[in-house]
Formats: sequence, structure tokens, C-alpha cells
Amino acid sequence: MARKTAKFTASEIGKLPNDKPVLYRILTPSGRPNYVGVAKRGRVQERLKEHLPGGCDPVPGAKVRVEQTASIGDAQKKERAVIARNRPKYNKR
Repeated sequence: MARKTAKFTASEIGKLPNDKPVLYRILTPSGRPNYVGVAKRGRVQERLKEHLPGGCDPVPGAKVRVEQTASIGDAQKKERAVIARNRPKYNKR
């Protein structure tokens, strides 16, 4: 499925696709995942904005990378694999 990377700002997040579930990675300036999560279809932009400074679940980052998936189950499966492989600082697992 489609992948897209954008700056981790409200205006750039507003340009990301919102029509399918996604696996998202909030990346450090060096490109390492700081947080990995899943957002349901129709809630992608809203969920990412919650991670911006001042949001209810802030995570520092420079970029966000989204990968659209066919289903929320596929996104959750990929999320577990990425977390196990990269151990992002802000994932508490």
C-alpha cells in the first residue's frame, strides 16, 4: 500500500491520507523511530495531531511516516513487528 513521509507539523499532517488505516512512525531528526502507532480510517490526522507538542499524548519528532494498510488488523500486526525490531523510546511495551 501507499507510504508517505511529512514534517511533523499540524499543516503537514493535514495533508496526509485519512481514507485507510495506517501504521505511523514518528521519527527523530536522524530517522530513527521515536514512536510507532496505528490509526483507524478517518482518524489518522486527528491521532497524529494528538502527538504534537501541546496535544494530549505528545511525542517529540521531526517527521512522520505513514503506511496505509488494507485493514486495522494488518496495521496492528506490522506495529508489533516494528516495535519489537526498533524498540522506540516512547512505546511503553
